[in-house]
This record gives sequence, structure tokens and C-alpha cells, in this order.
Amino acid sequence: MTSAADDDAAGDGWPDRPGDTALTIRIPEANSLVRAGFPAHVTVLYPFLNASRLTSSAHADLRNLFAARAPFTLTFTEFRRYPGVLYLPPTPDAPVRALTESLTRRWPEAVPYRGIFDPPLAPHLTLANHEGPETHRQAYDALESELAPHLPLTSHVDTVHLIVTDGPGGAWRDLAAYRLG
Repeated sequence: MTSAADDDAAGDGWPDRPGDTALTIRIPEANSLVRAGFPAHVTVLYPFLNASRLTSSAHADLRNLFAARAPFTLTFTEFRRYPGVLYLPPTPDAPVRALTESLTRRWPEAVPYRGIFDPPLAPHLTLANHEGPETHRQAYDALESELAPHLPLTSHVDTVHLIVTDGPGGAWRDLAAYRLG
């Protein structure tokens, strides 16, 4: 990963901008495990188009793109870490990657994570991302021990959510939901 990515991931969070949108898969079965201040989810594409660009045509394209994909099941069995981040990788990750690839083929200007990660981040469910470099190893070792009895965790995915923020530090809110299949 690039040093800029490390700085962003360990710092004050993503450089969210007013009108930023994201396409996410909610994993409600994992909500009680997340210590990161947001609901459990796997990001399909962040950022997507700015909210000002979401026309009825863009929504129709999204409905069609997601309707062409079958629902799938994700299983989470192990912990992994990025610098400063404790997460669960989904198995299989191919359905999530396929959604991301379809979206970026249709909207090539929607570059995952603004291109700050090289290589791009693999699909993941963030559990915690608030510890600093001096404390994250010990804190995340303890959190893994606490959460391990809750794994494996399985979630059926049949919907992708479009969310929007007002900018840095702002809350994310729902704009739309698109059914798979």
C-alpha cells in the first residue's frame, strides 16, 4: 500500500467530500461485532458518482446492472489486518469483485478509494479502525479474542445500497437500494 493510503487509513478517515456516494452491502449479522462507529458492511464501490450526477438514467442503469447479478452468500471465517484496521474478508469475494468491476466498466471515472491504494483493497468488512500505530496490535489482538467465538458468520446478499454523505465527519444516509437478480 502507498504511504498516503496508510496515512488516510490511520488518520482522520477517508477524505469524504460533500455529495460522495458509495455502494455497499449490509451485513446485519455482524453489526454487534463492529467497533468502528458505522454499521457492518462490505463496500462494493467508494466513491461512486457524486450525488449531483445521479440522474434517473443513472439509477435505471444501476437497477439493470444489479438485476443482472444473482444473489449470493458471503461467509466470514477469519480476521485480517490492514495498517490500523481489523477486518473480516468475505468468502467467496468473487461476487463482490464482479460487482465492482461491472460498475467501474460502466463508470470508469469511479475509481475505487480514489486510487490511493495500490493494489486496490480487497473486499472486506471493517471491524475496527480507531487504534493508533502504538496501540493497534495489542488492542486488535484482544478484540480478535473477544470476537472469535462469533465466527464463522454467514450472510445472504440480495441488495446493494447507495448511500451519500455531506462531507468530512458527516453521517452517511440511504439514497436507494437495488435488488440483485
